[in-house]
Amino acid sequence: MKIEINGISKTFKGGYQALDNIALTFAPGEMVALIGASGSGKSTLLRHISGLITANADKNDIRLGDQVLQANGVIGRQIRHLRSQIGFVFQQFNLVGRLPVLTNVLTGGIARIPLWRSCFRIFTKEEKALGLAALARVGIAEHAYKRASALSGGQQQRAAIARTIVQQARVILADEPIASLDPESARRVMQTLADLNRQDGTTVVVSLHQVDVALRFCPRTVALSRGRVVYDGPSCELTIPMLRDLYGAEAEELLSPAPVKAASDVPAGIEISLPTLAAAA
Repeated sequence: MKIEINGISKTFKGGYQALDNIALTFAPGEMVALIGASGSGKSTLLRHISGLITANADKNDIRLGDQVLQANGVIGRQIRHLRSQIGFVFQQFNLVGRLPVLTNVLTGGIARIPLWRSCFRIFTKEEKALGLAALARVGIAEHAYKRASALSGGQQQRAAIARTIVQQARVILADEPIASLDPESARRVMQTLADLNRQDGTTVVVSLHQVDVALRFCPRTVALSRGRVVYDGPSCELTIPMLRDLYGAEAEELLSPAPVKAASDVPAGIEISLPTLAAAA
């Protein structure tokens, strides 16, 4: 599904401007990394795209496909339908720890089931089968009936992604999904997102603090600084001088290769560009 952002700005109480005239288009089936230092506007932008918050009441809009999600600081009339098309993967998983993993995953389909069944967490055999298939797809089917709190961080994040599969989301927005994970768990989470993008044509926009991960998995990168787009283009054309402008002295550390990453895990058509970046230093 296409995402079109036309001139949105966001100023919070106190005068802090989180976004400044953002204009971006994400084509159907793209996998795009959002990078930038803390406070650059990545999370705020994702929450605007999901309709969780509204922009300033200026002349602006955000569209999903041919429908208006919000315009001029007002949420669109089709917001409930549009939100059902958007899966949101949070940094802290947003699972109910005391409930079984399968139940957490099945909540992704709440928009399609009667309210009374969702309130009592009553699911049909077909719905449960869909949930189990989603868990199998992300590689944790054996944990379906465990409490969510019993899973590792990486497994919980993959359960959150499975929830978007049950939701049948056409867009996945992931806000720092690997920030709290070890390198191997991070690799598995990113590989799962890349598989959904490649196999299902799901549009994936993922904010990342790990620049080397963006290079490996996302053909396109959008860099934000102080609420403005300062780079939008192929990930392979990022240079260390650009990244120094974004991150300062952290740039080289953020580009250090993940030790568990194998070349066979890189999605087809994506080149690992770290040597090129090092040469540009």
